[in-house]
Amino acid sequence: MKLLKNSMKNIVKHNYLISKKDRQKLNNQNSFLIWFTGLSGSGKSTIANALEYKLYSEGYKTYALDGDNIRKGINNDLTFKPEDRTENIRRIAEVANLMVDAGLIVLAAFVSPYKKDRKNIENIVGRNNFVEIFINTSIEECEKRDVKGLYKKARAGEILNFTGINAPYEAPENPDIEIITDNKTVEESVNEIYKTIKLKLKDD
Repeated sequence: MKLLKNSMKNIVKHNYLISKKDRQKLNNQNSFLIWFTGLSGSGKSTIANALEYKLYSEGYKTYALDGDNIRKGINNDLTFKPEDRTENIRRIAEVANLMVDAGLIVLAAFVSPYKKDRKNIENIVGRNNFVEIFINTSIEECEKRDVKGLYKKARAGEILNFTGINAPYEAPENPDIEIITDNKTVEESVNEIYKTIKLKLKDD
């Protein structure tokens, strides 16, 4: 640890000639992170994917980050233990922050069960660059869907540290947007989110 602290003293931030504002101007849009949180099977990835398609269709520059895809790549060394979940989210937030700096609208769909980790995302990207969306779907509905068969495996004890079954989910208390999907279609959910973020997409 001491060696790490000493080596950090030699790291100096490099300032580039092209700024985030320059990239936003070139892209004709604001750049920020839209973070979807909710239980597995709640519909996070489906809604994020549909929202990205809507934004893309209107000419916005976007990029989507998804839990399974990230764990197959940059985070394939992490487990689902609490400390690894925290590191998983921290790395994703840092990657998203770079993309926001590049002038993109980033959509990230992750269970992200811990409040402190979601607060850390906000700290990394900045409050003005962060939109938290709580995809609020009952665990009963998530288990009915269970498209990946994960709840069944968790109930049988085949999967440990599974959120909602044998690991906690700390729901957001004051999300920027809350979507209750039990009685909403994907299209309705996307339209509701779009109406809320519309003013944020471009400068007046």
